[in-house]
Amino acid sequence: QVQLVESGGGLVQAGGSLRLSCAASGSIFGIRAMGWYRQAPGKQRDLVASILSGGSTNYADSVKGRFTISRDNAKSAWYLQMNSLKPEDTAVYYCNAWRGVFVYWGEGTQVTVSS
Repeated sequence: QVQLVESGGGLVQAGGSLRLSCAASGSIFGIRAMGWYRQAPGKQRDLVASILSGGSTNYADSVKGRFTISRDNAKSAWYLQMNSLKPEDTAVYYCNAWRGVFVYWGEGTQVTVSS
């Protein structure tokens, strides 16, 4: 089992920045990919960004150039730096991890961007 805990969400004005953190614990050996998803009210959960164990990254078109995913292997953590935030970025943000055929999710952290 892998346990994931997000932190760093909050309320920010449009144009502001937030940094989300995801801390992993448990059976973290073998995690091959890490990611951030978000879900706005009434909408499906969508991929925001992902990073593979080799370091390659992938971003949703809507966040390219504004968000950056990174990781710290020594701390078993990964991050989402969010700049130039827009009201449409408002959602619950979830981190996840892939290990083998299993996918693990955190509880989520609320990000609210006011106009």
